[in-house]
Amino acid sequence: MMDLKCDYATIDVVSVLGTQQNVTQHVQKYPIDQSGVRRSYQSRNLKQHDVQLFDATVEETIEELHADGEDAVSLDEHTFNIALEENEYVFVDFFANWCSHCRDLAPTWETLAEVMYQAAENRVEDQPDVHKYSDEDYNEALKVELPVLVGKVDCVDHHDFCLDQAIRAYPTLKFFVDGEEKGVYNGHRTVVEFTHFIAEMEKEHKGHKHADLKTEEIKEIATDRTVQTKEHEDYARALSATRHQHQPSWAEEQHPGCQISGFLLVDRAPGNFHIQAQSRGHDLAAHMTNVSHIINHLSFGKPFSNYFIKKGLQNTPAGFLETTRPFDGNVYVTHKEHEAHHHYLKVITTEFDPESGTQKKYDKKKGFYKPLDKNRAYQILQSSQLSLYRADIVPEAKFTYDLSPIAVSYEKTSRAWYDYFTSLMAIIGGTFTVVGMLESGIHTISSKKRR
Repeated sequence: MMDLKCDYATIDVVSVLGTQQNVTQHVQKYPIDQSGVRRSYQSRNLKQHDVQLFDATVEETIEELHADGEDAVSLDEHTFNIALEENEYVFVDFFANWCSHCRDLAPTWETLAEVMYQAAENRVEDQPDVHKYSDEDYNEALKVELPVLVGKVDCVDHHDFCLDQAIRAYPTLKFFVDGEEKGVYNGHRTVVEFTHFIAEMEKEHKGHKHADLKTEEIKEIATDRTVQTKEHEDYARALSATRHQHQPSWAEEQHPGCQISGFLLVDRAPGNFHIQAQSRGHDLAAHMTNVSHIINHLSFGKPFSNYFIKKGLQNTPAGFLETTRPFDGNVYVTHKEHEAHHHYLKVITTEFDPESGTQKKYDKKKGFYKPLDKNRAYQILQSSQLSLYRADIVPEAKFTYDLSPIAVSYEKTSRAWYDYFTSLMAIIGGTFTVVGMLESGIHTISSKKRR
């Protein structure tokens, strides 16, 4: 996949028998950068059932949290740039107001903003001259001591701005340090886990031994704010055991890709498999989903080894190998939104004799050698077309296959030398007979003319 993150790339297999299975966990996915270079580590095949999508310990509704004002700052393109200039750390939720996951996250995000302001208030209250501050001075002191500015951008109201930020799914949580994007948060969406992530980002920025780490205090405040019962404590402990570790100095590219490899088990019946963008924890933006792809290899049946390609295909016609993998090396790029390539494959079962010199297997029970089994491969007749999607449907790269009811069998036979010699003698004898008949006819005609 040339422009689809491994986090979102999933593979489903469907057959006419009614079976449907997600096989993403059975394939390997390697992230590739925007230049097509594969990264050195394998991407995690997230089914995303292990990611907590909101903080269950936050029991207030978003209306109740907003009763005393909004702490998560609503941003647009202009105020976003101001926020990056005035704050060292900015944590922004890019959301859509129709997104169910975003609505579930809203109370958690507002609570996180409250934790930040509470931490700032604690630091201001510890200052010796705080009693001399006017309201304006106090508010300015809060801004200075604020560990992280927690903001939010509604991508429905600010569509173009979210396009510039390459937002492909909702919610997308981006962390900025000194005005530069430093990562996208993909861990548990709870207040405590957010604070651990923020603390790690500050340590990476300032160093673990820095004397004044503002975010260390927020972890304690978040715990006091959300963990109030034994059930809450068990809940937080379970999430911390599966905490997603932050990758230091990770700067995500604007157009990452994903290399997918593996095997699919399909029914011996017509069906399809498709690669699509899907996430349990996000609602994807259909207009930002690009499933352009390069097919390095696609075939049915057991893969051929290099030795088998050299020796085992001796009893097949020239060019047979290419007919089993006609997609290899093909590039399918979509240049417009709401488009995707669909591929149609007619799969033909083909059998052929094993290479010469293959030894027969002896059956000890029956006391004779078994006949050699034929090798089997699958030739593919393929066609592809560009399909259009509705604006609200996420495009997918689809491969529809159908098994041909007719099988092909190649047999290579040879003749013994005496068969060849007998045929040669028959040709010579036939030639002699024909010549004799011609000579006799010519002689008869010439004799009549003389008379």
